Amino acid sequence: MNRATIAKKKDTVEQVPNTYTPETIDVKTFREWYQLMVLGRKLDEKAPNYLKQALGWSYHAPYAGHDGIQLAIGQIFDHKTDHLFPYYRDMLTVLSAGITAEEILLNGLSKATDIASGGRHMSNHFAKPEWNIHNVSSATGNHALHAVGVARAMKRYGHKGVAISSQGESSVSEGYVYEAINGASNEKLPVIFVFQDNGYGISVPKKDQTANLKAADNFRGFKNLRIIHCDGKDVLSSMNAIHEARRHVLEMGEPVILHASVVRIGSHSNSDRHDLYRDDRELHCVKAHDPMLKIQKLLLKHDIYSQQELDAVDKQMSKVLAEAHKKVMKAPDPDPESIFDFVIPEPYQSEKYPEGTHSEAGEKKKLITALNETLKAEFRHNPDTYIWGQDIAYKEKGGIFNVTKGMQKEFGIERVFNAPIAEDFIVGTANGMSRFDEKIRVVIEGAEFADYFWPAMEQYVEMTHDYWRSNGQFAPNVTIRLASGGYIGGGLYHSQTTEGALTTFPGIRVVYPSFADDAAGLLRTSMRSKGPTLFLEPKALYNAKVAETVVPEDFEVPFGKARIRRQGKDLTIVTYGNTTHLCIQAAEEIAAETGKEIEVIDIRSLIPLDTGSIIKSVKKTNRAMVVHEDKVFSGFGGELVSQIAENAFEYLDAPVVRIGSAFTPVGFHKNLEGAILPSMKKIKEAAIKLLGY
Repeated sequence: MNRATIAKKKDTVEQVPNTYTPETIDVKTFREWYQLMVLGRKLDEKAPNYLKQALGWSYHAPYAGHDGIQLAIGQIFDHKTDHLFPYYRDMLTVLSAGITAEEILLNGLSKATDIASGGRHMSNHFAKPEWNIHNVSSATGNHALHAVGVARAMKRYGHKGVAISSQGESSVSEGYVYEAINGASNEKLPVIFVFQDNGYGISVPKKDQTANLKAADNFRGFKNLRIIHCDGKDVLSSMNAIHEARRHVLEMGEPVILHASVVRIGSHSNSDRHDLYRDDRELHCVKAHDPMLKIQKLLLKHDIYSQQELDAVDKQMSKVLAEAHKKVMKAPDPDPESIFDFVIPEPYQSEKYPEGTHSEAGEKKKLITALNETLKAEFRHNPDTYIWGQDIAYKEKGGIFNVTKGMQKEFGIERVFNAPIAEDFIVGTANGMSRFDEKIRVVIEGAEFADYFWPAMEQYVEMTHDYWRSNGQFAPNVTIRLASGGYIGGGLYHSQTTEGALTTFPGIRVVYPSFADDAAGLLRTSMRSKGPTLFLEPKALYNAKVAETVVPEDFEVPFGKARIRRQGKDLTIVTYGNTTHLCIQAAEEIAAETGKEIEVIDIRSLIPLDTGSIIKSVKKTNRAMVVHEDKVFSGFGGELVSQIAENAFEYLDAPVVRIGSAFTPVGFHKNLEGAILPSMKKIKEAAIKLLGY
């Protein structure tokens, strides 16, 4: 390598003000830092012993070698103004931020009194939600999107603080980390992205992750983004860098990547053997770069500690750890009976419409009009409501279907705005923004069509277990809207139904209205409720005459309340969405032709499900058919049939029949779509056959 190349590489490492030096730091502060570092190392080294004794800490990722940057993150963090998203190796970070040794041990041993999750989340996932130290996922780096979301709220509300996303350098290979940094730079948000670069992603060396020597350099072309490098093994270098990062974010109003070069002295985790991919020379070198050796030399050199005092600190921290251990060993384990606590928060309760029905007369409205008017009414009702998505806010345009037409004009770009074509970003930042304040409600178009939602599945799953995983301390107040279903000649990516997959995750409500009034009522309840709701909209019914109804002002539909669309005594049809209307039509024709009366139940709410109304009807009619647009094989109807079989088997006079789509993708040509999707004719023929069984 020639000198010019060396000089060029040096130029990429930005120099920051040398605010923290041995001369400028008072002795008391220096000593407190060292005590935290010693205590942290003792916790780090003790964790594997709990596993060997079968007491806990079945997952531990040692942080040794990351000491400088982790101490600095914790020291700069202000729990009154900032939001911290640590990753699983951030033990010293949270200890430096104020979490106690006892609280860390409670987490490691998964005790019921663990402040992070009550033993529900993996050990080494440190959090203290009341201090804005967030409970993050095991999906590496996904909390970068949450940090961007909460930073968006900080900017919207004029809040002076920073969001800190801490992660390993390998996590930035994830697409959603790129989405997070792109979004933060585009919106100029107060985020510090800390990359703790130890050179490995488990056993994968950095050269297999990125062509750049430093992962932060992958983002050098981003506008409104500053990149700072530091020696993360060195306390002073780390303190100077993060101090400058915080100053820059607050004064310049743009994000910073802080790239900290560290070493990983141990294995990735207790389930990893680094001796299988690191030779003796490398292991010797990383131990020689141990940050503890460097800080001790510095303390001795500047007479901040004598060797005897260093030894005394070691004994003192051992005593602190021993006392914490005694307390934690007496702490209770999680109660198995508690597993159903905090699956999903209690929803908004309607007092005026407890059954979600009405008998008002008047002018009928289209389903799309009901959605648009309800969104606007709720935005007026709660000024802390926001909506974003792809292509939803431009002059008079409001999405490809115009559901949000006129909203940006009335409520402004601060509350109604377009998002990048990045579904994970849309969902992840909604999760993050709702963390800033309980009063905030977010509505998102998760994708322009439900078929395009799959890139957001990682964030969708994250959202479903936030409440349970945090032991009831946080639930994202987010309504995810998706234009769903077929019957529009859309073909692949424009005509699929997705609820069969999306209802398999506990922790989220899923609704699917068929009529304008239910669309309005369920949307209002979703937006007023705590916790997430997936709102599936049958796009073929947006402007359909059959879906038009009178929509009372401020109409509300509770979750888990089915609606009988047609009374009957000879057969129960359970349905929702587009097929509700096909079932009603089939029932009317059968009644006219045979005199047989079919009861049609529109479940409206898939999760929670009104099983009681379904079973009550089946006990009356003694026959049941489940109809939906989803595929028959592995579709949501399988759950409906199972509920009927388990709860009303002795009342059945015939097998339960399912009608739905063929087990194929939905074709584009109308002949293919017609052959695949359920039709009124198919439903009618199946019902007549079942009535004659």
